[in-house]
Amino acid sequence: MPPVGRRRKSQLLLPISGPGRHALDSAMIVVGSFITALAFNLFLLPNHIASGGVSGISVIVRSMLGIEPAYTQWALNIPLFAAGYLLLGRNYAIRSLLGTIVLPLFVYLTKDWAPPTTDPLLASLYGGIGVGLGLGIVFRGRGSTGGLSILAQIIQKYSGLSLSMCVVLMDGTVITLAGFLLSWERALYALIGLYITGKIIDTVELGFNYTKVAYIIADKTEEISTAVLHELDRGLTKLNAQGGYTGDPRTVLMVVVNQSEVSRLKTLVQRTEPSAFVIISNAHEVLGLGFKRHE
Repeated sequence: MPPVGRRRKSQLLLPISGPGRHALDSAMIVVGSFITALAFNLFLLPNHIASGGVSGISVIVRSMLGIEPAYTQWALNIPLFAAGYLLLGRNYAIRSLLGTIVLPLFVYLTKDWAPPTTDPLLASLYGGIGVGLGLGIVFRGRGSTGGLSILAQIIQKYSGLSLSMCVVLMDGTVITLAGFLLSWERALYALIGLYITGKIIDTVELGFNYTKVAYIIADKTEEISTAVLHELDRGLTKLNAQGGYTGDPRTVLMVVVNQSEVSRLKTLVQRTEPSAFVIISNAHEVLGLGFKRHE
């Protein structure tokens, strides 16, 4: 059962489905695609940093053949989109369609913008930040920019490998190819950019305010429950457990709190039962009553 407390129920600004939410999702996909394209043209492309994906392939093709990256991205994204439609289903393809179209379009429209730096380290850092920010916004809009992520999902579906492993294989192949065809130094910079991108996507999707989940094993569970409910104003869940050594039934309290409330929680437990056993770990995203609203 979910934690029960005295927090007021949060109201959704927009329903999960409906024209308003679809319009917001579309706007986020467009804005995120623009930011991604800008980071690509200002930092990654002029410094020959192919940090994975179709965009990385387009950097290699531009360096080797002089073809505009937008053309390469369209040429690869369209058949990948068709494959995704056939093999992954209509719903997935629809969520990928807008990003598949507008990202190369923005890459083309911003291709003449002057890069602010020619330092490959700065370019990999800021390019990774920009791409991560843009893709994170796209993902928050429940969309996708297509590309090799479609191929990764197809491989995952038919090979049994995890999706994360398939994505690593795709990006790793592109970066390795860039090492052979461009330079291994640029490939190492691409790894930096790819790592930064992943971290920024996580930050955009999960937010900066990490919450904590605490598990409290104590004898005075009723007193601690009362303190948490009325002094900390947080809900809790009582879990039925059994002592591993004694075999005796125990009650474990599960409490989810914000970072700023951790010290107060520990103080309440320490005051009520100093010998209580407390485990506190990160909960990267909590949806529901008293926390972040469902989107």
